[in-house]
Amino acid sequence: MTAVGIDVGSKNVKIALVQGEQLVAHRVVPGGIERRTVMEEAFDKLLKESGLSRNEIEKVGATGVGRTEVTFANEIEPDAVTGAKGAIKLFPSARTIIDIGSEHAYAVKCDAQGTVLDFAQNEKCAAGAGVFVEAMARALEVGIEEIGELSLQSTNLIPMNVTCVVFAESEVVSLIHAKTPKPDIARAVHEAIANRIISMVRKVGVEEDVVLIGGMARNPAMIERIREHLGVRILVPPHPEVVGAFGVAL
Repeated sequence: MTAVGIDVGSKNVKIALVQGEQLVAHRVVPGGIERRTVMEEAFDKLLKESGLSRNEIEKVGATGVGRTEVTFANEIEPDAVTGAKGAIKLFPSARTIIDIGSEHAYAVKCDAQGTVLDFAQNEKCAAGAGVFVEAMARALEVGIEEIGELSLQSTNLIPMNVTCVVFAESEVVSLIHAKTPKPDIARAVHEAIANRIISMVRKVGVEEDVVLIGGMARNPAMIERIREHLGVRILVPPHPEVVGAFGVAL
């Protein structure tokens, strides 16, 4: 079967083309204000690059916060279900899935078939997701791609008591004015978000193997902080942000 999975996230649209059970092509594009238009254009471009037409796609699945916007989808599934399905296909040994996106995070415990056994998600607060790190990177005047590596250079763990984005940004500015090294501030940022993530994960229980997916899985400091807190190895797929789209296509 040739199928397409579309994950309409709060920030990006992720599209996966699957033939049989193999991921053969994918795209990740910013959603923007005209998210539905962007999604349709990215879908058509992916098909064109793959030498396919819409008529040759047997099924389309949709997931993510904007999944209902994919009006031509045959199937619509929630993030936790599709994330678990995609992660299990990539890592058959996976039993705990952690997804950290731009504005959401969730943890899933699943069985060998990828069936969700338990689920927990962060509160409706950006402090538990990637946008928190993005805001702190702006305050530090570094790129979002740099803040993870910067954090790993730290040799001193300093506390960051506030986790609200607005107040945390103010605290970062205060730390900068106090001449606190940027690597130490970056580490405190990652520690703050990791604490919230780990609290969520422990609600479902930790069973190995643990897989980290979502855009934040590209951040090496986030991987390290979660690994240290859980005391287990963390598996990360080659394209962690596309796992949900891959899962719904499956």
